Amino acid sequence: MNESSWGTPPGAAHWGPPDQGAASALRGAAPPASAGPVRDGGDAAQTRPMPIVPEPGGHQDDHRDHRDDRGAARLSGPLFRDEEPQEPMPTAFPGSPDRGRSRDPEKPKKKSAGRNLRAAIGVGVGLGAVILASLFVYKPVFVGVIAIAVVVGLWELTSRLSERKDIRVPLVPLAVGGTAMVVAGYVRGAEGAWVAMALTALAVLVWRMTEAPENYLRDVTAGVFAAFYVPFLATFVALMLAAEDDGPQRVLTFLLLTVVSDTGAYAVGWRFGKRKLAPRISPGKTREGLLGALLFAMVAGALCMQFLIKNGVWWQGLLLGLAVAASATLGDLGESMIKRDLGIKDMGTLLPGHGGIMDRLDSLLPTAPVVWLLYVVFVGSG
Repeated sequence: MNESSWGTPPGAAHWGPPDQGAASALRGAAPPASAGPVRDGGDAAQTRPMPIVPEPGGHQDDHRDHRDDRGAARLSGPLFRDEEPQEPMPTAFPGSPDRGRSRDPEKPKKKSAGRNLRAAIGVGVGLGAVILASLFVYKPVFVGVIAIAVVVGLWELTSRLSERKDIRVPLVPLAVGGTAMVVAGYVRGAEGAWVAMALTALAVLVWRMTEAPENYLRDVTAGVFAAFYVPFLATFVALMLAAEDDGPQRVLTFLLLTVVSDTGAYAVGWRFGKRKLAPRISPGKTREGLLGALLFAMVAGALCMQFLIKNGVWWQGLLLGLAVAASATLGDLGESMIKRDLGIKDMGTLLPGHGGIMDRLDSLLPTAPVVWLLYVVFVGSG
């Protein structure tokens, strides 16, 4: 066999000792392992699987292998289907900020609960244990629990008013007067609560006189509002507790119905809620959630009135549950109005998963006088 040819077919490049013509062919030829074109001497006879447009600014021979491989890969792509080729989805490299992020805009997003449910449940169970222990072991201890909740709630409310609106509400007369309201309501009834409320308002007016007169009317108005909103409404819980026959059961029913109403509204609204109830006040609340609150509260009310309240009847529980769901929803919307005016999400951070004490009292406070009044109408004051 001729050493200069190595069995090379006619028209192929010579790989023997190069002469001048072969050297010029070698400079423009691809390596033997490449799937690129084959040259015969200086003639540019090229064969490719498919035509490839040269890349702008690049040399045709320098990038021949890359283009040929790319062209061969395209033969297995969507060009063999009767459809337009689609661009592949970009893949994030490990460690990139887009790693694990969905690229499909049509993929529905999962609903979020909005809070740490595990922490919320844990705190709720702990508060429930404290309430039940104080409620059924020794009733005056529960009066102390109400007073503590009132003082903390007043502190949260007055702190937010000062931070966000520069409203200086005197906390000391509110805390002392609020505690007095709760105790007077338990010991002396509604008359004692009204007297304590009047004295607290007077104390706010006098206490604010020790500071500059600017914005006096604004500050004392906010102080009287705080005295009515937190301690006075909470006094009706002490009035329920004061019933001799079934005071703890009345308070327990009140708490259960309010919690069940909130739970029903959350569960049904989260799963089925589509139509907004009050989008300008609380965008998360839906009409479906309100129906869930009504249904849950009415069923729980019928059971509680029948089995927990002395001389109670199940149909009274239906009305009680209906009233609780309505007042609890209005109370929640009312505090949402306050928080929107203040530009805050929660009144505090004392309770993980819940916010502050006021974020838990928002539906309880306006519901307490409604439940107390229905108790008096249905079964008497006890």
